Amino acid sequence: MSPTDSPESLSETDSITVGILETLRDGSISVVATLIESANSAASIGAKLLIRDSSAANHTIGTLGDEQLDRAVVAYANSLLESNLETRVFQVKEFAPTLPDWSEARILLERIQREPRLVICGAGHVGASLARLASMMGYRATLIDDRAEFVNRKMFPEKNIELVAAENWSEAVRAAVGNGHGLSVAIVTRGHSEDEQCLRAVIATDVDYIGLIGSKRRTNIVLQRLRENAATEERLKKVHAPVGLDIGAVTPEEVALAIMAEIVAARRGGKGGSLSEWRRQGTGEGGRGKGKS
Repeated sequence: MSPTDSPESLSETDSITVGILETLRDGSISVVATLIESANSAASIGAKLLIRDSSAANHTIGTLGDEQLDRAVVAYANSLLESNLETRVFQVKEFAPTLPDWSEARILLERIQREPRLVICGAGHVGASLARLASMMGYRATLIDDRAEFVNRKMFPEKNIELVAAENWSEAVRAAVGNGHGLSVAIVTRGHSEDEQCLRAVIATDVDYIGLIGSKRRTNIVLQRLRENAATEERLKKVHAPVGLDIGAVTPEEVALAIMAEIVAARRGGKGGSLSEWRRQGTGEGGRGKGKS
């Protein structure tokens, strides 16, 4: 199958494969819908429909075998593109009750995108620890610093850690972030000026997560500077500052853990609280409430 082949010139299966490869190459997001169960005599079990980001030239590829069903699945899949959900099976009646002939049919929806990415601005103790932890967790990390000796390959042998020696913070960050799809950014540089340059470069993009290290005072100074330079409150509210969950972190490794925990919570839709908190609610007697089953 030639990379130059268009989806129209290929079989349906090959066309969907090409669409998936384009999704991964472009760093965009798609959803694959597969018909896995149906009592409808017109059903073709295993039929697939690829729904790509609406900006793609071929927004949909393939068919589930029914035009109305395709339209309903496309409409529903668009909500999946905006969510953190990765894979789930739905019955058609859950999202398209006006299609009685397909109401009991089951559709598998799978989110297609690159492995999660983390751009780290600053390769000091925290940034270095964060890059290594992200690498261990399956993230593709990009570690940026304007000090070449801090982004030396001998210090980071991991293949999924990209190292960038920045001559200009803003340009390096913009190049690393690209369109921002499936991307988190952690700003952990050594000073206000560097923080501001990095945040200014990324604030207007649609990255999944932006975190800024520092005390409340330090982060407020940086945010105020951006506010004074026309950054909107809507954009500024998306910045996690200070970055990370409150786990009482002290060492660079602990701070990195707090940051990654918040990134994962944002990506998966987690609340970031203690899973055992329910045990301490209720009677207050020794922390033993009625609890939940």
